[in-house]
Amino acid sequence: MPNFHRNGPWRAGMRSGAVRGWRSFLWTIKLIVPLSLFTAVLAWSGLIERIDFALQPLMGFLHLPAMAALPLLLGLPTGIYGGIAAMVVLPLDEAQMTVIAVFLLTAHSLIQEGIIQDRSGLPLLRATAVRLVAAVATVLVIAPWIGSTPDLAGGPSATVPSVTFAQMLLAWVETTSLLCLKIFVIIMTLLMLLDVLREMGWVEPLVGVLSPLLWLMGLNRKMGFLWLTAVLFGLTYGGAMIVEEARTGSLRRDDLELLQMSVGIHHSVVEDPALLLSLGLSAFWLYVPRLAVAIATVRFLRFWQGMRRPRPEA
Repeated sequence: MPNFHRNGPWRAGMRSGAVRGWRSFLWTIKLIVPLSLFTAVLAWSGLIERIDFALQPLMGFLHLPAMAALPLLLGLPTGIYGGIAAMVVLPLDEAQMTVIAVFLLTAHSLIQEGIIQDRSGLPLLRATAVRLVAAVATVLVIAPWIGSTPDLAGGPSATVPSVTFAQMLLAWVETTSLLCLKIFVIIMTLLMLLDVLREMGWVEPLVGVLSPLLWLMGLNRKMGFLWLTAVLFGLTYGGAMIVEEARTGSLRRDDLELLQMSVGIHHSVVEDPALLLSLGLSAFWLYVPRLAVAIATVRFLRFWQGMRRPRPEA
């Protein structure tokens, strides 16, 4: 039964979650504020329109306007926060922002998280390639359903600077301040909740409840705790856990590789989508496609492993 006295685990969880939440918030705004200002100035300057011809073919293939390359280029190496910082100040409609969000949820922080996966057993190039292919495939499937097109919101003139620099700067301050406030509330709430669950010892029981989902995803049930750690807390924590578990030799290499593929595509499902929800995007598209692609990827790879495995002679 949970201990709710003054020094109980729930209190320790709230305290540690608040500390982690504040630290995470400071790290986030240090990234978001300069990146969003850079993006706002770039969009105001009209420079993006001048390089449309170079960006449009690739972005058009993804059902996005040329300027959507900016949040993608910021998010792929730096993380979901860079993409959010760019999206919030660009004239993109909800469908286009959803496509960018789904892409970046699958493929972000490729350098840092790729190195983490490499050190925990999955080669860097393979980890990166799987995530990029999964992101492109997911976007190509969902974009027609949600109505994303390469056209800019408001038409061709939407990005032509029609305000003074001071007006643009004031609008940026208002937009970014509201975004930072939302991020603070979301990060603090989620990390405090997650740390309370961990302190109360409720994470492992959740693994048992999720056994049917692990089967659906094609993963070994022995990996339940590793999977849940990566899914809830991200690849940094999940990768560290996988390294420790791999050292014990209790799990097969094939199963560990499938786990890595799955969590590479589908991880940090609490914090990252919640931040994107603050932009008014649909929860369905932020959660369901990535889960479906992770399931399909692991199922296909498990089938491929089975085909390559030598069959015993009759």
